[in-house]
Amino acid sequence: MSDTIHLFWPGDYRPRPNELALPLVEESTRQLERALDRLGRRHRRVEGLLTKPHEAIERLGPIDEPLIGVYAHWVYGPHTTDGVVGKDSPLLLASNFSGTWPGLVGLLNTAACLESVDRAASRVWTDAADWSQDEAFMEHLAAWCANGEVRYPVHALREPPATPAAAAALAGRVHEEFHRRRALVLMLGDTSMGMINGYLGPRWLNRVGFAEHKVDQAWIIERGKDIDERRIDDALAFVRDRGVTFHYGIEGAHDYDVNATREQLRDYLAVLDLVAEFRADCIGWQYQLGLIRSRAPSDFAEGLFNSTCRPESNGDTIVDATEADQGNVLPMEMMKRLLKAKGLHQAVFFHDIRWGGEHEGRFLWVLLNSGSSGAYAFNHDPDSLRGVHSYRQPSTYFPVPGGTFAGESLPGDVTWSRAYLRGGELWMDIGRGSVVALPPQKRDAWWRGTTREWPLMIADLGIGRDTLMAHYWSNHIAVAYGDVFHEMIELSRRLGFRVRVLEETH
Repeated sequence: MSDTIHLFWPGDYRPRPNELALPLVEESTRQLERALDRLGRRHRRVEGLLTKPHEAIERLGPIDEPLIGVYAHWVYGPHTTDGVVGKDSPLLLASNFSGTWPGLVGLLNTAACLESVDRAASRVWTDAADWSQDEAFMEHLAAWCANGEVRYPVHALREPPATPAAAAALAGRVHEEFHRRRALVLMLGDTSMGMINGYLGPRWLNRVGFAEHKVDQAWIIERGKDIDERRIDDALAFVRDRGVTFHYGIEGAHDYDVNATREQLRDYLAVLDLVAEFRADCIGWQYQLGLIRSRAPSDFAEGLFNSTCRPESNGDTIVDATEADQGNVLPMEMMKRLLKAKGLHQAVFFHDIRWGGEHEGRFLWVLLNSGSSGAYAFNHDPDSLRGVHSYRQPSTYFPVPGGTFAGESLPGDVTWSRAYLRGGELWMDIGRGSVVALPPQKRDAWWRGTTREWPLMIADLGIGRDTLMAHYWSNHIAVAYGDVFHEMIELSRRLGFRVRVLEETH
């Protein structure tokens, strides 16, 4: 490896998150520099945060020597990928492990973006106060400095087991549904916030029983103008009657009131009409950043779509993947159909892999996303919205007031999955685990340490922290209550995915 290692800062597109995170980014970089000093390696900083794709192209593109990106807050994938694609020089993604400043989320997204365009990279992370004293971190950093890559144990990465006959028969019936009529994804805009890995497009969708129809997000505004106010009145009465708790006008949310909820319901009804017009099966909803100054946040509407209990419901959820992430909308729609066929409740939940910690001898993940978690997670009652709390989305990031669709997910066994591109093939990761109830004091500490306004799921995913950090190809995950593990494996195979199971043995 070359004598000089170049350190760079991928950033958010939005100035305010970068400003808030900059002290931690600086400190993380100093920690990394001390670690490299301990190894006797020369290093140099690339100037400034990379906050747009052209900055990555212009500042990283000319560098053919080894690169380390510092991931200490949320960053956009192109702010790394566009500057390093087409190169084979050593690349390392180095992350903190924090829920408040989720560098690990940025690392996972960026690693998946790179992999989807066949750009090799290694990963390293630490939660140590002094990175240079974390021996595991230092061992991995030394390996990369010596060999240009970091290798991690692969014992939890498994070939799928044989499918039991009953599961194969059920998956076969659902596969026939896709064969008779491929599922149509209504894409409201394109993928959000630089998630290159979240867009698959017709070339890949058509191979596995799906299609897409893109509708410009401006249609939401235009169609919203024609929504009858009486429909909004009825929708508002419905969500109140079914048990949503609105936290209007509290500290930090003085501008959040019933009018904001009405506008979120207007958008819900406009999109509901679009789904009906195009006979779409499921939704990918971009919202950010195109509508962030024009409309209230999409979260409340997206939570309703992922609930059977919703205004003007036909008794089904309409799977909605927030941030228009096709890597989630595919497994969500697939698991929904399997759950229904098996007589289980059909709701599937979309989450960020936000952070995690130890509890009673096992590692639990904090799954937390601002939208796309339906009400069933909070009450296990298909006919109720009890347990849903709507808080104002933080004004730091969301200037137009509007509420979230938050709550605490109840305990229960789950199946999880994720679709992604790797090595020129479409893959599906599948696992199983359980949602766990933490003691209130610890729950509140973890929730406040991330984003309290967002829906919370504390989950044992059946794999430890390091397995996920080393091998998972997204910052997003689709989770469903109930066991459709074998059925999901079989359906994925029949549709044309390569399947990988992630499972630790205890």
